[in-house]
Amino acid sequence: MIALDANGADRGPATVAEGGRLSGVPVTLYGPAAELPGSAHIVDSPVAIGNGEEPVLAVRSKEDASIVRAVRAVAAGEADAAVSAGSTGAALAAAVLHLRRLRGVHRPGIAVLLPIPGAPTLMVDVGGNVEVRPEHLVQFAYMGSAFMEAVHGVERPRVGLLSIGEEPTKGTADVVEAHERLAAGGVLNFVGNVEGTDVTAGRADVIVTDGFTGNVALKLMEGTARTVVGAVRDAVRSSIVSSAGGLLIRGAVGGLRSQLDPNTTGGAILLGVRGVVVIAHGGSSAEGVANAVRLAQRAVDEHVLDRTMATLEAGGALRSAPTATVASDD
Repeated sequence: MIALDANGADRGPATVAEGGRLSGVPVTLYGPAAELPGSAHIVDSPVAIGNGEEPVLAVRSKEDASIVRAVRAVAAGEADAAVSAGSTGAALAAAVLHLRRLRGVHRPGIAVLLPIPGAPTLMVDVGGNVEVRPEHLVQFAYMGSAFMEAVHGVERPRVGLLSIGEEPTKGTADVVEAHERLAAGGVLNFVGNVEGTDVTAGRADVIVTDGFTGNVALKLMEGTARTVVGAVRDAVRSSIVSSAGGLLIRGAVGGLRSQLDPNTTGGAILLGVRGVVVIAHGGSSAEGVANAVRLAQRAVDEHVLDRTMATLEAGGALRSAPTATVASDD
């Protein structure tokens, strides 16, 4: 069963509930029962945490918030995974505080499939950690590789480190050191540094970066995809002749639009905590929420947590002692 947070989504609790129904996966909704008439399996949780609130403080002070209750259900073994289209910061804080990090993991990373047609590429991190150290980047690489192999069936995923040049010495001091460690590891299929132009070229199956850079890159790509799709649509409608031609390519364009749509991937997954947590796009449609729930269930079915730990251990990438709090400076 998936614990589905119905609060915080741009389109409201009813859309989230419809997404849970469409997923075909058993879910329990955590949200305002008054706004979800007729929905089965509801835990009345009208309290929400907004994007403008300080996540850690809000999670600690609002124990009855829907995202907190959903994550705590996973921690208690009452749910297999949690899914939310609400505040990313709140979901991250709730996961770290109530699920805690996997033993030996420095920082959880938010991973998402980029909207690249024909070349599914995972980027880690896309917003969880604005500042990182080399050991954090190394762990992101191992966790991302384990996820792509387990959930998407990519054998020996190619892992690239995002930098400003392909040469091992290019980039910040932290990126250079991370490159050295990954190159010396021998466990991952590390392909070296990748540049911004390589991200959409399918050169790597997993791209590792800090959360600031990753978040900017993700939103830039989503915005570019919307602009391109809109430009194609406007060009097709610009004249009678082009409209006639548009009918001939309607199926192909529709398929391309689907691949570029964030709703298709379902959302981001939080790697490095002791439970499966999927963060859906705030503007998700019902189908987008459904895909997020399906992603969470697949991660559970494919034992992502166990496989992540095994990959980290095999690469010697675990720290000697786990940290205790989300606010740690480790």
